[in-house]
Amino acid sequence: MEFPITRMRRLRRTDSLRRMVRETHLLPDQLIQPLFVVHGSNVKKPVTSMPGVHQLSVENVVTEAQRAADAGVPGIILFGIPDHKDADGSAAWKAQGIVQKAAARIKKAAPNLSIIADVCFCEYTDHGHCGVVEDGQVDNDATLENLAKQAVSLADAGVDVIAPSGMMDGMVGAIREGLDEADFGDIPILSYAVKYASAFYGPFREAAESSPAFGDRRQYQMDPANGREALREAALDVGEGADMLMVKPALAYLDVLRDLRDEFDLPLAAYNVSGEMAMVEAAAQNGWIDRKRIILETLLSMRRAGADIILTYWATEVAGWLKA
Repeated sequence: MEFPITRMRRLRRTDSLRRMVRETHLLPDQLIQPLFVVHGSNVKKPVTSMPGVHQLSVENVVTEAQRAADAGVPGIILFGIPDHKDADGSAAWKAQGIVQKAAARIKKAAPNLSIIADVCFCEYTDHGHCGVVEDGQVDNDATLENLAKQAVSLADAGVDVIAPSGMMDGMVGAIREGLDEADFGDIPILSYAVKYASAFYGPFREAAESSPAFGDRRQYQMDPANGREALREAALDVGEGADMLMVKPALAYLDVLRDLRDEFDLPLAAYNVSGEMAMVEAAAQNGWIDRKRIILETLLSMRRAGADIILTYWATEVAGWLKA
């Protein structure tokens, strides 16, 4: 049928009708709050390029985790900034490492909150790269053993989900083997299966103090021009035992997110990264956009493209909006 018999506007007339026929929903259960934890006492250091985001000492990160749980957010992801960095990033697998300390404290304060830990070395190495460096290049295979050690240490501290983000070939398989051998076979892996060498990460590098001292990360992160390669990367991680997959960044790669959704039936996450957040916050501060509407529309686009889970710096705030 065509116009005038078919009138698409009939179902748009009222708020209640629009809610009734809405195809895609955004819920607090779909949001994960990233948090940055540092050594020290009573630290709450603003990240200038990410309004509202702070580096937090352990007691303050516990408070923020509890606030997220109270808002209905089911999980957080922790990024640690150590007090000592070396060539291997050895602080990442210490029993008293910063994320290990924070995870143990959060688990006591909010036992029903899922704790995800980012597993990588860019925050922990003195050169800022995501693994062991040999002759100016990241040594993929030498890094795998360290990733397994980091994952086991985090699981032992009470972390619920391991999230490797370094884009090392074979990282999921190495971590899965390490966890299983250490009797952590029930710990799931959320793989940053598709992580691009993106310009959208700039503010994060301020927050995590993880800028590379030389070169860049294009030798191991994906070329933004490639879409089909993403399916190969994801398939490899699925074959190695990944329980969930992630696309990072999200907003500029919604087509890739949709491709993965169509190809795989694992839970799929999208990372609404720091640069995406910073652009919205800057425009809102200038009065150019409606901040709340833009945030909700941005996250809804990721859900519509196929994301089951969204990691976003707005998680706790948005969950509060949605509950209200």
